[in-house]
Amino acid sequence: MKNRIKELRKVQSISQEKMAMKLKVSRQTIISIEKGKYNPSLPLAMQIARLFNRTVEEVFILDEEDME
Repeated sequence: MKNRIKELRKVQSISQEKMAMKLKVSRQTIISIEKGKYNPSLPLAMQIARLFNRTVEEVFILDEEDME
């Protein structure tokens, strides 16, 4: 699933490390989510959206192929 995490992090000047600490996950998890290699659980996706004061839909982009 595509996402805007890297873009949103840069706007708010949040490092991957700081974001990982706030969400209580590893930096590697943040890297994997940003690259689209790992889809977060719904609770984690909601936490990420809240961190940026956005909705889940504003952070994560659902493609047609993701729905198959």
